[in-house]
Amino acid sequence: MAFVKADMGRRYRLYPTVGQEETLTRWAHTCRALWNVALEQRCYLYRQRGITLMGTAQSKQLVQARAELEWMADLPSECGQRVLANLDAAYLNFWNPDHPAGFPSRKKRGHRTSVPFKGQRVRVRKLNRHWAEVRLPKLGWVRFRLSRALGGVIRNATVSRDGTGWHVSFGVHTGWKPGAPNGRPGCGVDFGVAASAFVSTEAGPRLMPPTLTKAEQARLKHLERKKARQLTYARKHNGGRYSNRMRRTIARITKLKTRQANRRADFTHKLTTDLAQNHGFVGIEDLRVKNMSASAKGTMDTPGKKVAQKSGLNRSILDNAPGERRRQLTYKCRLYGSKLIPVPAFQTSQTCANPVCGKVDPASRPGCGRIFRCVHCGWEDDADHNASVEIEARARRTGGLVTNSTRSAATARVPVQSRRRMREALSATRV
Repeated sequence: MAFVKADMGRRYRLYPTVGQEETLTRWAHTCRALWNVALEQRCYLYRQRGITLMGTAQSKQLVQARAELEWMADLPSECGQRVLANLDAAYLNFWNPDHPAGFPSRKKRGHRTSVPFKGQRVRVRKLNRHWAEVRLPKLGWVRFRLSRALGGVIRNATVSRDGTGWHVSFGVHTGWKPGAPNGRPGCGVDFGVAASAFVSTEAGPRLMPPTLTKAEQARLKHLERKKARQLTYARKHNGGRYSNRMRRTIARITKLKTRQANRRADFTHKLTTDLAQNHGFVGIEDLRVKNMSASAKGTMDTPGKKVAQKSGLNRSILDNAPGERRRQLTYKCRLYGSKLIPVPAFQTSQTCANPVCGKVDPASRPGCGRIFRCVHCGWEDDADHNASVEIEARARRTGGLVTNSTRSAATARVPVQSRRRMREALSATRV
């Protein structure tokens, strides 16, 4: 049988027993420790001897470690192999000039709890219409909510925990192919802060509902203050060790934050799916979100101005998740027979969308307000809708070729060897 890779992901809510939950938590901490040790070993060998160590050599050392360390032997062998394989993938992404990933980072204790498994060792059986079980090595059968069909062959699985509970994610091979062009009209979309998304073919904006209610916001503020007091007490009297009461406070904060993230993700998925299904192409701005949300704090010598205001703007930008929307549109447009066309974002908010005008003038946006009023032809429209129409026009002209990109990184990036030395030097300073 030919090797096939996972091309789709499926995520379900997992319901382990108390004993299974303790075992998964213990395994997750072992995976985190293995990642950090393997990463530190690679950095040390490269700094001291210039040797690039990969997972093949570390797998042999893992066998010896499992024979000598009881806590390492408790972890299923394939989970350790998957951790090393994931570390190899992180290095390959870093070395790839076309991939935005940075140098692999160490995982803290508060990092997302997860345990990876190989698909060959995982079995799934359906119990009824809404429930199923997954068999994990050395753990047995664990129930999960069958919220959707798997729809393919399982290639890998990952058990993780967030603020709402445990989940199991399957990498599934479905054999899907890019959809044929749907032949529908295209559109331009302006992602903003005041208006979450304004589509050029629509009369009104699409607004993301508040991710937290007023009561939840007040609750989160109260818990954050409570955590700060408990942390101060721990540093003064407990040597920095967290009390059980403080851990419960952190768990409540995490639950609210996870609920907020889930609501944001729900709106994002519904928005991107609708755009990809109902349009022949989707034009968006080619934004560099990292630069847009950079801090204005400055340095000791040259302190920044309006730092608090810029911090609030950064939170609003990231809350709308423009990078995640682009990532989802990238694969959903291929799936539904559409096309994603990023266009230069330069002066889209200052360009008149009137086909007979098209002039650029900052005076057309007095005070950067919500109304666009062209000082040359008198065209008047909502500023975000005007920008979306301009984005659609640029998408039709370029046809997917991004020119004069606003991205700070050029196509020809820093050579791989220089990037490795630079990143590892920075990594060494953090130790």
